[in-house]
Amino acid sequence: MSNFEMDFDVIIIGGSYAGLSAATALGRALRKVLVVDAGKPCNRQTPHSHNFLTRDGETPAAITNIAREQLEKYKTVKLIGDFVTDGSKLTDGFKIHTLAGQTYTAQVVLFATGITDVMPDIAGFAECWGITILHCPYCHGYEVRHQSTGILGNGDIGYEYAKLISNWTDDLTLFTNGISTLSAEQAKKLRSHNIKIEEADVKTIVHENGRIKSIKLQNNETYALAALYTRPAFTQHCNLPQQLGCDFTDAGYINVDGFSRTNIQGIYAAGDNTSPMRSVAGVVAAGTVAGAIINKDLIDNNYI
Repeated sequence: MSNFEMDFDVIIIGGSYAGLSAATALGRALRKVLVVDAGKPCNRQTPHSHNFLTRDGETPAAITNIAREQLEKYKTVKLIGDFVTDGSKLTDGFKIHTLAGQTYTAQVVLFATGITDVMPDIAGFAECWGITILHCPYCHGYEVRHQSTGILGNGDIGYEYAKLISNWTDDLTLFTNGISTLSAEQAKKLRSHNIKIEEADVKTIVHENGRIKSIKLQNNETYALAALYTRPAFTQHCNLPQQLGCDFTDAGYINVDGFSRTNIQGIYAAGDNTSPMRSVAGVVAAGTVAGAIINKDLIDNNYI
């Protein structure tokens, strides 16, 4: 037990889908919860969200707004718009500081902070990201089915991505953006499925308000496209988990067990910061699991 009363049972850093889902589960468990959200979700440029039951085709902002409205009835949950700048481990809990100059304490912390996509140095890429330059065919593939589509990738990743996207279209080109690192066998298999391979460097994404028209290569070849799939590099949106000693996977995700627990007792993580499976449905589920596990762990700790 703490030698002083904590402000909250749980502080959730990040108020998008995973954070709001966890807050709902914890609010229904009568937990005193603070959600701190900086208001910069990674999908803020995406016009529509798909593959989420009852909300297929909604805007990401609309889904978030509904979640926040429904969360208001749980009076033990407080949501603030702020940015967490620092944090530290206490004897029996955690302390965080925010950009607005506030300090809060809690028994445990959940990081639902997502990731930051690192845009490649290609003109027009950032403007199209999340609109017609896509990462997930399950989220967006149906809307561009049977249309001229590109893959930006190379090697094993490019090969597997091209195989996957070929389920949605027969008009597919793999742009390796430089000398191909596909194996001879991989290249042969892709070509046997009529997937074209283009090795020239990418120069420009030609678009209109984020709607891709074509991809222009350094050799001045141009390919008309309706969509381009890729998986850009990323960084963690928040560096506090690293500062507090959390372990990370080789791919750069916060390392958690099957129940959102990190290697640091009292610190949990859920959502895009822990997994490459980026979807609204997935992170909502992860947040619900995290909330339930956190509540159970708090109960168990009270019975020690």
